[in-house]
Amino acid sequence: MRHCGVSAREGSKAHAIGCALPEGAAGGACLCLCVPCDRLSVQSGARAPSYERSYPEPDEPGRVAALFVASGGCYFGLPDVDPWDQARDARTYAGPWPVVAHPPCERWGRYWFGGPSAKVRRVKGDDGGCFAAALAAVRRWGGVLEHPESSAAWSAFDLNPPPWGGAWVSADFQGGWTCRVDQGNYGHRAKKATWLYACRVTRLPSLDWAPAEVAHRVDGCGFHTSEERKQKLGDMTRAEWLTARGVAVERMGRRERAATPELFRDLLLSIARGAS
Repeated sequence: MRHCGVSAREGSKAHAIGCALPEGAAGGACLCLCVPCDRLSVQSGARAPSYERSYPEPDEPGRVAALFVASGGCYFGLPDVDPWDQARDARTYAGPWPVVAHPPCERWGRYWFGGPSAKVRRVKGDDGGCFAAALAAVRRWGGVLEHPESSAAWSAFDLNPPPWGGAWVSADFQGGWTCRVDQGNYGHRAKKATWLYACRVTRLPSLDWAPAEVAHRVDGCGFHTSEERKQKLGDMTRAEWLTARGVAVERMGRRERAATPELFRDLLLSIARGAS
């Protein structure tokens, strides 16, 4: 066996990583489940990334720490998962298990300022260091981090944004990978487009990249300002505007919008368990 080398593209932060190729295989014959190698150059002799642990091996192989999760949520009650809710303060997590991280996203989304009706304008990225701590934990201990699509944290932490069409692409110079996927394909009632960041993972799974076919929205009408709302609604009510576009009128509660479907939870846990 030899390895395919993913060469840095001009203007990109991608760097050389590797995946297994049979001897004599062409670039398009890559066996990995990440970036299609027919779009990349092949370098003979390139090796997959190797991470040296400078800390003891975990006493319980297969165990995963779930960081920044809801109290009593879907990560609680599982025998091989150590859940860290707000009371435990996941920013203090110090290993040794790989992680699944769900850092709060309120200050990183399109309503980071608080929304059209907010009385006090918030500060973009002001999450108390949660995203920085989650990213550091994934990079050190291995695992995966989840955030909403178009999260401003990606640019703030110099991460490459993933392609809309679906694929794992290099995220940084630290061995990280990123992709976009809809949680609606994994049991959420809304589309809930999501960005993932994974690091120290030996094998990245191929996900359901298709757009989720759902009728609910997690963000209501999706207006950015009160002026935009008035312009688009006109004389229609919110319910009439949504119905005309085939969107369910029901507005999801905050807890349901933020919840992780069990099928998607299991996917994230499986990615974290593959950390080296």
